Amino acid sequence: MLNPSPAPRLQLRAFEPSDFEAYAHYHRQPAVYRYLYAEAPQDTALLQAQFERDALPQRLAQDGDTRRFAVVRSSDGCLLGETLLKLASAAARQAEVGYIFDPAHAGHGYATEAVALTLGQGFGALGFHRIFARLDAANQRSVGVVERLGMRREAHLIENDQFNGQWGDEYIYALLAREWHSRQG
Repeated sequence: MLNPSPAPRLQLRAFEPSDFEAYAHYHRQPAVYRYLYAEAPQDTALLQAQFERDALPQRLAQDGDTRRFAVVRSSDGCLLGETLLKLASAAARQAEVGYIFDPAHAGHGYATEAVALTLGQGFGALGFHRIFARLDAANQRSVGVVERLGMRREAHLIENDQFNGQWGDEYIYALLAREWHSRQG
């Protein structure tokens, strides 16, 4: 397990084969994909292939490499969702943080705690200088997550993406390692 002490309710770990059913359940829900500019996958074979790709351990060595973490509740091992770190620039030591959670577990602070654990990994063991999040501006729950963690809104991109014929705005939030560490001490 990866450093569960800051949020004892949760643990971050690699995906395991037994996680597929819960993973497929939340990935099939249109509400989960509402702000991801994609349709929720429904085909079991496609979901299985996606799961197997997401479950592979990934080194963060080249720009674009992504490491995903299964987020499980410590008390019962229930898979609640996932977080990720995507290497945006190895030269600048920058990564993007992302997260997807089963809506059935919303409203309990799990996303905020899991993203905090993920930021801790990114700024700790992985040594990133800056971590940012890109969010659909209409996704107020996600905005709340990053703002509770002290991430700063650095940009509001107007109509920068289109899905199903509708334009969407995007926010970019970020945090520097020194800011993270000063808040943890």
